[in-house]
Amino acid sequence: MMTRFLVCLALVFAPAVATAQTPAELSPRQAYEHVAAGKAVLVDIRTPEEWAETGVPKGALRLDMTDPNFVTKLDAVRRANPGKDIAIICRTANRTALVHRELTARGWTNLINVRGGLAGRGAERGWKADGLPIEK
Repeated sequence: MMTRFLVCLALVFAPAVATAQTPAELSPRQAYEHVAAGKAVLVDIRTPEEWAETGVPKGALRLDMTDPNFVTKLDAVRRANPGKDIAIICRTANRTALVHRELTARGWTNLINVRGGLAGRGAERGWKADGLPIEK
């Protein structure tokens, strides 16, 4: 599954849309506020099974990172939202850190990793622990 994703990343390169002051990471609360202010689009990159199990951050687009067309679909979201950052979230921010690293290495400049993800990790509380809205 991860190998297929990495192959997709290696095969697909999309030119970057520059946003001069995009932070590399935001806390869940900061990401929520960034989205609420219209500065970003939130994308949940977990699997459909995970979405069904835990719900999804309210308003997040659902793009399964194991889909062979994941990068193409994420780029379509980026192109459909010019001037906005793309904030990505997963369960604990492990997968989003990987996606962030791979895509920024290929020139993406408006991608944000949501620290701690939905469930939290270590000192990062996560979306749920911060009491941020979730929808099924």
